[in-house]
Amino acid sequence: MTNPLLTVNNLQVNFQTESGLVKAVDGVSFTLEEGEILGLVGESGCGKSVTALSLLRLIPSPPGQISGGEILWRNRDILKLPLAEVIRLRGWEIGMIFQEPLTSFNPVQTIGAQLAEALKVHTHMHDKAIREKVIEGLQRVGIPDPKRQYHAYPHELSGGMRQRAMIAMALICHPQAVIADEPTTALDVTIQAQILELLQQLQAENGMSVLLITHNLGIIAEIAQRVAVMYAGKIVEISTVRELFHNPLHPYTEGLLRSIPTAGRSGALYAIPGQVPDAFAMPAGCYFEPRCPKAREICRQQHPGLKLVKVGHSVACWLYN
Repeated sequence: MTNPLLTVNNLQVNFQTESGLVKAVDGVSFTLEEGEILGLVGESGCGKSVTALSLLRLIPSPPGQISGGEILWRNRDILKLPLAEVIRLRGWEIGMIFQEPLTSFNPVQTIGAQLAEALKVHTHMHDKAIREKVIEGLQRVGIPDPKRQYHAYPHELSGGMRQRAMIAMALICHPQAVIADEPTTALDVTIQAQILELLQQLQAENGMSVLLITHNLGIIAEIAQRVAVMYAGKIVEISTVRELFHNPLHPYTEGLLRSIPTAGRSGALYAIPGQVPDAFAMPAGCYFEPRCPKAREICRQQHPGLKLVKVGHSVACWLYN
């Protein structure tokens, strides 16, 4: 992999609250290569969704602020582009599948009208061609009777159909990359499997890149090629999926993998001890140190940076620095 579509360098996102400043994303760096599915995994509240929204400058300000770093899309820094150019990127070059379709869709506009809006913004197609394109997009993601659903409102669709419509919206302009933020949240297992299969199929057909954000390692194992593990606003490990599952290096990653239920395992499930640190009182050293069974004195004093341990496998841990 030598030609990343997207390069994120030392991204920092803060939120000003009544209780003080919260560093939601604290120096995150990664690349998204052409044609790959990169998983960004971590427990709730670790900064995954904030990272995703930052990539298209969708962080509400105030209270949020992207305070540092670079987001390079084909060597252009999105953080330095005029807002008009960023708006042209959204949907046209980079699509977004939001976490909860019911709240992401406009409740007083039909599904068809909302998908058509992207084409009106980014193309010069006439109304009839736009309607045909939208119906084709709905059909492509497996929505039955797309001509009728074109006129449906979001609340009239089931959760699975809304998620399919959200995917259709993200892909309607054939972007080169898609950010999928928890695309299977709140869906039952059967519908989850269908949505993941659909994402894989569309990614293979279009050759697009996908940044898949989830807390579910099972999903990552099924469809991603590489994975970045996030904890308390920082990335602690990046590797291929196969390498991560067979040779996890960071103690947090090890804990996550141990906590996955597996067939034939008896006794209580493993749980990582302790709690995620208070956002207003982060440890001076490694953020995982208070919960880490392998912590040393240096872990309490300094935070380790990501270090390349072997080709394609980096970790932020003093055990390897």
